[in-house]
Amino acid sequence: MTSTGAAPYPRLVGDIGGTGCRFGWVAGPGDDVEDVVAEEAALAPEAALARYLERHAAAPPRAAALGVAAPVVGDSVRMTNRGWSFSIRALQERLAVDRLLVLNDFAALAHGLPLLAPGDVETIGGGRAAQGAALALLGPGTGLGVSGLVPAPGGRAVVAGEGGHVSLAPANAREDGVVQALRSRFGHVSAERVLSGDGLVHLHDALRVLDGLPARERTPAQITGPEGEGDASCAEAVALFFAFLGAVAGDLALTLGARGGVFIGGGIVARLRGRIGGSQFRERFEAKGRYRGYLQAIPTALIVDSSGLALRGADAALGSPAG
Repeated sequence: MTSTGAAPYPRLVGDIGGTGCRFGWVAGPGDDVEDVVAEEAALAPEAALARYLERHAAAPPRAAALGVAAPVVGDSVRMTNRGWSFSIRALQERLAVDRLLVLNDFAALAHGLPLLAPGDVETIGGGRAAQGAALALLGPGTGLGVSGLVPAPGGRAVVAGEGGHVSLAPANAREDGVVQALRSRFGHVSAERVLSGDGLVHLHDALRVLDGLPARERTPAQITGPEGEGDASCAEAVALFFAFLGAVAGDLALTLGARGGVFIGGGIVARLRGRIGGSQFRERFEAKGRYRGYLQAIPTALIVDSSGLALRGADAALGSPAG
């Protein structure tokens, strides 16, 4: 639901993903997000929200903004990778707030990009950001979130889409085989099919098929952990993950004209940030034929704490004219 003008205080802000929820509180204008509480996926989002609000019973919120891992089109919202659906109007009534803003979680994160400080990001290569140009944002987690900021009258506008479900493009014979193995299993092979927690498992399983090895169960943590580093299938799955991430990030940069920079969010890359520098991420980001030079100039950076920035972005969205 939208309205003109900034929303009143105090404000409840939330980041609801496929593997958990995080809520925070903004007491007044200029205040930072405080009282941040994380809840794991074992607790349903609405129950987690109710429990958080019980802790603030003395000061009920007057406005709320929730970033959810789902497309937000109309009143009914259904999460893509989690069994929760709700009516925005009904939720606003239950919360008894003057204003409720529900937006895609990566749209909330995009609202936070202008708030980034140097310590909030780690550079992964490239040149200098072009002032006023578009910014691109993507991040693997339970799914693959995609968003961005594009030039608009008065500043930049948030792009809220479902770019994680674009078709995945292989770049060599090995990747052709991986995509073919995934296609035979899933039909359509999206970028999210490999660039997510489950995607690491899918890559591992496809490589085992290609190499004629017996199937075996591995979790994302096992693939990326110490035992995976000494295992050929796990190590190659991680290498392919970063290669595909670079390729998809480069495609997004070209699509948005993101000369202001490309930012990587989500929890997976943040946990593996010590390995992205030695991966093919940046090479594949730039490997776009005649547009290599164009992409070489674009900086890429990792957001260290995506969920924290998403909460700040949700608050910023409430303060925007369209919030």
